[in-house]
Amino acid sequence: MVSSLRAWGRRAFAIDTRSLAAFRMAIGAVVCADALLRSRDFPLMFGADGMFPLEVLPRHFGDRWAWSLAFLVDADWWTAVILALEGIAGALLAVGFRTRLATVVAWMAVVSVIRRTPLATNAGDLWLSCLLFWGMFLPLGSAWSIDARTSPSRRRQALAGGGEVMSIASAALVLQIAAVYLGAGLAKWNDSWFSGTAVAHALSVHDHGTHLGSLLASHPLVASLLTWGVLAVELSAPCLLLAVPTPAARLAVASVFLFMHAAIAVLMSVGLFAYVGMAAWLAVLPGFFWEWTAGERLAGAGADSCTPGFSDSAPVSWSVRAARGLCAVCLGVAFVSFVHENTSWRGSPLPQPIRAAIRLACLEQDWGMFGEVPHQAQWVYGRAELADGRVVDLLRGGRPLETVLPAGGFLSLPHHRWHKIFWELPKPPLRIFSPSIAAALARDWNRTHASPEQVKSLEIRFARLGDFPAPGTLQELLLASWPPRNESGRGNLDRWLEEHRPGDDD
Repeated sequence: MVSSLRAWGRRAFAIDTRSLAAFRMAIGAVVCADALLRSRDFPLMFGADGMFPLEVLPRHFGDRWAWSLAFLVDADWWTAVILALEGIAGALLAVGFRTRLATVVAWMAVVSVIRRTPLATNAGDLWLSCLLFWGMFLPLGSAWSIDARTSPSRRRQALAGGGEVMSIASAALVLQIAAVYLGAGLAKWNDSWFSGTAVAHALSVHDHGTHLGSLLASHPLVASLLTWGVLAVELSAPCLLLAVPTPAARLAVASVFLFMHAAIAVLMSVGLFAYVGMAAWLAVLPGFFWEWTAGERLAGAGADSCTPGFSDSAPVSWSVRAARGLCAVCLGVAFVSFVHENTSWRGSPLPQPIRAAIRLACLEQDWGMFGEVPHQAQWVYGRAELADGRVVDLLRGGRPLETVLPAGGFLSLPHHRWHKIFWELPKPPLRIFSPSIAAALARDWNRTHASPEQVKSLEIRFARLGDFPAPGTLQELLLASWPPRNESGRGNLDRWLEEHRPGDDD
């Protein structure tokens, strides 16, 4: 029994060093891209007078365990340093130079950026931080890296054909990948997915779809097949990955998900999520895949034996033992977080020490993406009155205002980060950012426009057209305004006097 369990564990959790190298290069490229893409909105999202002021963030997180290097200094130059560190660490990770240190720095920078811009963060960002966390405990630089070329022992191993990593950290990485899809699949166990309409609604440009995705969603049969297919694949893949861990099965599952994430990148506006997913699945490609791509014989493919590599049974120093112990503890913390976030225990508060550990490691395991996808269309617009009397949509670069189903939907916003912000802002706990978001947008516009085009007033409104409480119901919510207004949306005294000057018509 023990021998069988060990053989199963090795097949399920051992990772080929070449797959780890491919994962390292891909995840490093994603980290680099994240730093570069985020720099587009640096003044708005990272500036001291931007959308997310440092004095508001502690109220949002609610405890001191949600750390970020960006919280240390409230200055633009300091946040720029963190973004630069993220980009540099990603580049070093991609080429495999000082890999361990680069992974640690990349993880710290990514977590810091995530916590600095909470409303602009999606599941892909959190998944990226989790993958980097487990990567700190793995020999990511053992193949296809500058480190491997400069290390005699690793170079000998690379020349011998690579090896496998079998450790607590490799098990944690595989389980992390499985957890994302299991959590997403469990969240989809509802009528909106059973009806076969969820994907059609999600691919609308008034949800998360691209123009191509919206076109695909217009074919009901195709959309229904995709809905049921996504549900089946997300629930079955973790079982196949763990319960049937043969090289052929692992390659088949990885191929399906690599294709699925490529389709997500084309059909949906979800930021870097699709690319993080593709990087993750590279890590579990079986060793014979690399032999096949290199034109080598597939002798021994599927055998239970493990090629020489890294194992927990090898002699280790006390520091390595401490790292393994820490990894094991963190794996337990992640497991508790997954159970809490994806079961009926979600409403119960976690003990403070466990909650603190989850926050410190940034191992939140809430993967219920697209759980409920009701039949509705949603949009946001920024009604701005300019000094020259024009009324424009500030969120869409000053184009003419459309208050109902604006052309392009969320795709007409600058990019996915803006899309995410205004998806999150309607949630009551997140409305604490409303004043700073409206003020930052108005300041940013006025900074780049002449006096006749200066913004006099701004209202950011979120609207929903759906079947609740009755079919065809249009609901609209004032999210934010500048200058600030009260909750009922009525103007302040200064605005009233400006709009009702003596001699004006009522």
